[in-house]
Amino acid sequence: MTSAFKDACPLCGGARLVAVEIRGKRYFDCGTCRLVHLDPAQRLDAAAERAHYTTHRNDPSDAGYRSFLSRVATPLFELLEPGAAGLDYGSGPGPTLSVLLAEKGFSVALYDPFFAPDPAPLDRTYDFVTCTETAEHFFAPSLEFARLRRLLRPGGWLALMTEVLRDDTPLDGWWYLRDPTHVSFYRPETFEWLGGALGFSHRFVHRNVVLLQAGAG
Repeated sequence: MTSAFKDACPLCGGARLVAVEIRGKRYFDCGTCRLVHLDPAQRLDAAAERAHYTTHRNDPSDAGYRSFLSRVATPLFELLEPGAAGLDYGSGPGPTLSVLLAEKGFSVALYDPFFAPDPAPLDRTYDFVTCTETAEHFFAPSLEFARLRRLLRPGGWLALMTEVLRDDTPLDGWWYLRDPTHVSFYRPETFEWLGGALGFSHRFVHRNVVLLQAGAG
């Protein structure tokens, strides 16, 4: 079932939203930035959200997981100057991308609201920020992306991994909706909007990996 909905998009603030009911959940599709987000009333509470994350088996010694993250790490390696400093934003219960980067000589701070909640790393700026399998959990993507932009030095890179909703993917059959902690979903057009709003250029290096570069000003 689809219907018009009047509240604002949590990314662009637009009111051109359409509500879609899928398997008992309501999602809002923004006609401006093309973000899709879950009805806030249907989000998990913090305790249930954290409990779900602890079921993830993210282990730096897992070769398969390291290979998965190489979709982000390998193209990022090619862009960074030796000794570049970065932040893994949403590092999770088993930080691994930071390990891959450290193995190449880059220093990486960690921040995660549940597993590395010390806010001190958020008071610095970085040559790069990684945000892997995290943006889909953003309750307030407008605030989160504004923060990510502030964390970057001019010319710095935001390396983001999240499944991207494309025109040939029916929303009502998309597997990415099944995770109860996934609340924000991005289309290619969403990154176009972000580029204009926050001064990013962007390029896709994989179907689910986008590199965004902060402008020089």
